[in-house]
Amino acid sequence: MAICISKNGIPIRLPEERWQHICQRHSDIEDKKELILDAVKNPARIVAGNHGALMALQELELGKWLVVIYKEDRDDGFVITAFATRRLNQLNRRRQVWP
Repeated sequence: MAICISKNGIPIRLPEERWQHICQRHSDIEDKKELILDAVKNPARIVAGNHGALMALQELELGKWLVVIYKEDRDDGFVITAFATRRLNQLNRRRQVWP
């Protein structure tokens, strides 16, 4: 299991089960495990997700963004999923949490 620290100082886990989910559903980022952790640790932006989740955004290349959806409590958190997208307009409609 991989762990990183979020912008809120909370340890965020990436369990093997979640990593396998990401690889199976989003094979285009199956070689980006470290980038997924880095997006949570050092995002360009964080926007509000659904049901209390957070969405860390980091640009992969011009016009293409890595989105990592994760949850955090006061002292623990975990990655739900991650994917790459070019649909930045949809993300821009969400409430910005950070910075």
